[in-house]
Amino acid sequence: MARDEKRADVVDDELPDFDGDDEERVDAKKQSTNYSTIHATGFRDFLLKPQLSRAVVECAFENPSEVQQECIPSAILGTDILCQAKSGMGKTAVFVISCLQQMGDTTDNEVKVLVVCHARELAYQIKHEFERFAKYFSQLKVAVVYGGTPYGKDKDMFAEPKSTPQIVIGTPGRVLALAKDKAMNLDYLDHFVLDECDKCLEKLDMRKDIQEIFLRTNKKKQVMMYSATMDKEMRNICMKFMKNPLEVTVAEEKKLTLHGLQQYYVKLTENEKNRKLNDMLDALEFNQVVIFVKSVNRAKALDALLQQCNFPSVAIHSGLSQEERIETYKQFKDFRKRIMVATDLFGRGIDIEKVNIVINYDMTSDSDSYLHRVGRAGRFNTKGLAITYVSSEEDSDVLNKVQQRFEVQIRECPAKIDESTYMNA
Repeated sequence: MARDEKRADVVDDELPDFDGDDEERVDAKKQSTNYSTIHATGFRDFLLKPQLSRAVVECAFENPSEVQQECIPSAILGTDILCQAKSGMGKTAVFVISCLQQMGDTTDNEVKVLVVCHARELAYQIKHEFERFAKYFSQLKVAVVYGGTPYGKDKDMFAEPKSTPQIVIGTPGRVLALAKDKAMNLDYLDHFVLDECDKCLEKLDMRKDIQEIFLRTNKKKQVMMYSATMDKEMRNICMKFMKNPLEVTVAEEKKLTLHGLQQYYVKLTENEKNRKLNDMLDALEFNQVVIFVKSVNRAKALDALLQQCNFPSVAIHSGLSQEERIETYKQFKDFRKRIMVATDLFGRGIDIEKVNIVINYDMTSDSDSYLHRVGRAGRFNTKGLAITYVSSEEDSDVLNKVQQRFEVQIRECPAKIDESTYMNA
């Protein structure tokens, strides 16, 4: 059967409507940053170690982003950092470069850097970033630990001094288990990092785990916390972990909106979504696309539908085993698949350089989630496109709140979108 004929048979089927998201549940020196006034310099001005400078050049990093310029000079001096900056501006590179710049003897078999994050895929990605920038650090070892993998294997890694990593990235549950078991010794820790700190600390059970981990670490350590969104209550919680931090935040919420990102909405009924998605994927030019849905069951159903239509699709959600999730992430990261259907598990922090289109098949429940989702496209001064399907009054309400909060105009999607507005030359 021809591809188009086959699609016509399946795209009009409405996805099952499973309500709710059954995802897994995870005095300050203040600098208010106006990004437009920051003078751009090169990474060479940070006077980084030769082996780090060489890796930075090879990673094609030339001029630091605004948040990198604002944070790195203080971070490499050991100052605590509390940073809120929009998605796609290189927050991960801030703490990776800062920790590596301060790294002492790489033959020392003690854990010196601990990065805690809420999602396993994010932990895996951060490990990759450390390895990229630490390419020329001899004998430096980086490891990632998270639930869903054999505990004994992690425990054995720390039991042997020669295999003990100096840099550990992990999720709270597994990190705490290793610390409680005295398998991982945190007495010599120099740097404690929380990525997507609001997500790590918003739920009491995860916050409790992080507090317990924190109390098991060396008291004389640098603490750095990063997120794209942070309200006053969360800021106060973060401050309890820090000593006189440099606080870098955007001056106005509206500046959280990503420059270079075209944002549109489409009004349609629920049973029109599949046909519209099919038509858009055929009409748009794209490198990679992330399609967000509201639940695991809808992710499975939409992915199956796209594969029936011969689209190169994969799905990532909490219903997969750990091995399946990491393999799916790697397939997409390595450009072996160009379309990913995802729940909000993939909405925060995950950085895939080639993604230039995000489609909200299901509207988010709040404006923060919208920002994190669309931030997967248009990363770090690149162009991108975000299209949101609006099929109910509730969807319209969220869209209005997004526009009011961030002072951005999200226009109705035109019949044809100029390719030059969302594709980099």
